[in-house]
Amino acid sequence: MTFARIAGTGGYLPERIVTNKDLEDIVDTSDEWIQERSGIKRRHIAADGETTSDMALVAARRALDSASLVADDIDLIIVATTTPDKVFPSTACIVQRLLEVKNIPAFDVHAACSGFIYALDIANRFIKTGGAKNVLIIGSETYSRILDWTDRGTCVLFGDGSGAVVLSASNNAGVISTHIHSDGEFEELLHVPAGISSGYETFQQEGAFIKMKGSEVFRRAVGTLGSIARETLEGNNVSQEDISWLVPHQANLRIIAAAAKKLGLPMEQVIVTVDEHANTSSASIPLALDVAVRDGRIKSGDLLLFEAFGAGFTWGSALVRY
Repeated sequence: MTFARIAGTGGYLPERIVTNKDLEDIVDTSDEWIQERSGIKRRHIAADGETTSDMALVAARRALDSASLVADDIDLIIVATTTPDKVFPSTACIVQRLLEVKNIPAFDVHAACSGFIYALDIANRFIKTGGAKNVLIIGSETYSRILDWTDRGTCVLFGDGSGAVVLSASNNAGVISTHIHSDGEFEELLHVPAGISSGYETFQQEGAFIKMKGSEVFRRAVGTLGSIARETLEGNNVSQEDISWLVPHQANLRIIAAAAKKLGLPMEQVIVTVDEHANTSSASIPLALDVAVRDGRIKSGDLLLFEAFGAGFTWGSALVRY
């Protein structure tokens, strides 16, 4: 039987760093207030003219190098993003062009902060059914372009960046299981109230900015992440003691800590980058994974639990042997 394993990881963060102190100059907030509520200290912001595909390309090349592969070895590209370069073509097709790879499928996945888990689920199915041997999965976001920088409830929480993995066919199970869900009932708790089919009038009147009811999102995120973790462990007859590392979506340190507590995992077994990166949406899990792989915390054979929750609501998890 063919399985999928993570063969390489890569990440990219824009050079510009905006600290909480910097935000004190542009919005009614403070470093203490931001850290107390989110754990965030700083975030990276894309340069003028720097796009989602630009960042995705750097992360992709680093993941390919890590996997000891070249672009022509890839036979499928999936980009998870809610901030694409254009309405069309897909950001994945743009990355494909930049990598100079031809005649392979490339498409975007739009599942907000759960996008990487959704993309991993799809790539895993392609490999297990023989549809691909090496899949490039990228999460890339320029959230700074959809933030209202006068709204302290949202602008302090997000940052830009890109993370990538190469998923390759293997005789040994790397991706043990994936679990994805959604519930559109809660659309207006976290959304951008503008788009193409709803008309440009909405964009002009309200702006294409993130709107969030933070306390309600927090409560639902904590409960949902707890249930998806139980589903994953019970579905694989795995106990929390078997988990080497929890690699969660990096939205808020309090959410991460609550999820770890529900799992019975100490924070020493949780990969945390939200303090340095803020919430990079679909890029956050592959970015955190890449950081921990490169600094030596995550090693070959470690059992990893990925989990994410995002607008939609969408949520998902993956159990992975690295």
